Amino acid sequence: MKKKTLLSWSSGKDSAWALHLLQQDPTIDLAGLFTAVNQKDNRVSMHATRLEMLQHQAEAVGLPVQMINLPDPCTNEQYEYIMGQFIMASAAKGVEVMAFGDLYLKDVRKYREDRMKGTGVEMSFPLWGIPTRQLAEHMLSAGLEAYISSVDLKKVPAHFAGQKWSRELIAEFPQGSDACGENGEIHTVAVGGPMFQKPIPVSVGEVFEQNGFAYADIIPC
Repeated sequence: MKKKTLLSWSSGKDSAWALHLLQQDPTIDLAGLFTAVNQKDNRVSMHATRLEMLQHQAEAVGLPVQMINLPDPCTNEQYEYIMGQFIMASAAKGVEVMAFGDLYLKDVRKYREDRMKGTGVEMSFPLWGIPTRQLAEHMLSAGLEAYISSVDLKKVPAHFAGQKWSRELIAEFPQGSDACGENGEIHTVAVGGPMFQKPIPVSVGEVFEQNGFAYADIIPC
């Protein structure tokens, strides 16, 4: 019996690759995506992805996307309450599994697992433990296309924002940076690859700095 599954969709390359792996799993009934959205800016949290782009992504993968609106600012208590309500509502609709694109940060995984205890919903981490250099090569070799939508200026220079994620760009990352940006160096917006039924044409708009981050507006054409 296939398990009804929702995928946490950040809009970036890691969740896109997690989707690709789930699409090939015969035990999974992939019912849709869910995304945390900053209610003030109407953008995907952290990635600053336009909701218009999010809808294009959902159409390109052929799945519905549920948007979880978060206030700005959002306390941890507010976040946990809102997400808890979403998890309970999903379980009531028959969702058995929630999947996440986390790579290796144990504290992040434990936090998720703690929040899910007692809900009756299982968790899946299809990318967990894959060495990130190897993972990046798998993604790029398979044709995954993504643009860097935000960078942490404490870790990566501002000029990386708006650039296409590539082997050449990874080679330019500061020493000690993770190839997939798992430590928050970068966030991306996925626009093409084997998980999509069609690529999404985009242009790169304004790049601006705010609160220690540089953001690039990735705009669907």
